[in-house]
Amino acid sequence: MSVERLRVDLAGRAYDIVVGAGVLADAGREIAALKRARRVFIVSDDNVAKRHLGTLTQSLDTAGIAHEASVLPPGEASKSFGVLEQLTGQMLDANIERGDLIVALGGGVIGDLAGFAAGILKRGLDYVQVPTTLLAQVDSSVGGKTAIDVPQGKNLVGLFHQPSLVLADTAVLDTLPVREMRAGYAEILKYGLIGDAAFAEWVANNTHAILSTSGAERTKAIVTSCRMKARVVEADEREAGQRALLNLGHTFAHAIEACAGYSGKVLHGEAVAAGCCLAFDLSAQLGLSPVEDAARVRQWFARAGLPASFADLPELGASEDDFIEIMRQDKKASGGKLVFVLARGVGRAFVARDVDESAVRTLLRTALAQGSSPKRS
Repeated sequence: MSVERLRVDLAGRAYDIVVGAGVLADAGREIAALKRARRVFIVSDDNVAKRHLGTLTQSLDTAGIAHEASVLPPGEASKSFGVLEQLTGQMLDANIERGDLIVALGGGVIGDLAGFAAGILKRGLDYVQVPTTLLAQVDSSVGGKTAIDVPQGKNLVGLFHQPSLVLADTAVLDTLPVREMRAGYAEILKYGLIGDAAFAEWVANNTHAILSTSGAERTKAIVTSCRMKARVVEADEREAGQRALLNLGHTFAHAIEACAGYSGKVLHGEAVAAGCCLAFDLSAQLGLSPVEDAARVRQWFARAGLPASFADLPELGASEDDFIEIMRQDKKASGGKLVFVLARGVGRAFVARDVDESAVRTLLRTALAQGSSPKRS
């Protein structure tokens, strides 16, 4: 088994990201090596548990680690106060102790929810991320952001709580629907758009290989994305500066998800794709980025089968006022002003704290009008 091992080097809280085919079957040995887990409590969802829970528990049995599991309904709706209360109650009923370990087996929803539960239960338990979607492997499992959604917006209640280990098995991605793979691809391309134009070009030129095969291109895409995120997290763990760049497209994306009611009509990665296109459109509209770069970014996402505009999304039934109101709740907002990650071109993102709201409204008005036009066949 060929495995890549990366290090997130945080003082006193450093951890490894292990990437490779078959990593899940070796999870017990990796977890035992942490030397802190007598017992683990696994959090998963119905879809993932059917496919992968048995492999994980067999690995834990082989390593002599006792385990219990909570299997939750799949989907963004599980990132709620109600499910958090249910989950922490199950952990307490299982007599989970501070020396035990939480294992998040699933995509971004499970990782966010289980990580948040681990962070607040008994004032903090260690946890391991075992991401089973491409999006979670390249983004949400790394960096310690945990949260739930509330009616006011996505991920607005949470905390920073770094995992003790991330195990990314590239082979489990072969069971994912292509739509989920595309959603992860959006986050991979995002890394290049932020700070590495050459990587963005490479991702765009290797779209088919990344999406369709568990070969070298997919592994390179995952490892490169994780390495880029690890370096950003090391420099700015709590998003006081540089880490905010990782939110390219997310101000728009979170508003799109909220308008879609967190219903699964729009996956997070799909919203990120549309959001990145809107961020480059706004950058071009403000004269910051070449119009040609905005067109190129839109082409790259569209070529991967991702939404590149509102016309490619389901009808959201939202107005520009709805979007602006949701954006005001964005975690980057400061002094009541909207804050965006914009770009001076592909690979040259920056945080803009002085964007005129009228410019955003103009962009949204035009984009929403295009979205209300008849969909392309």
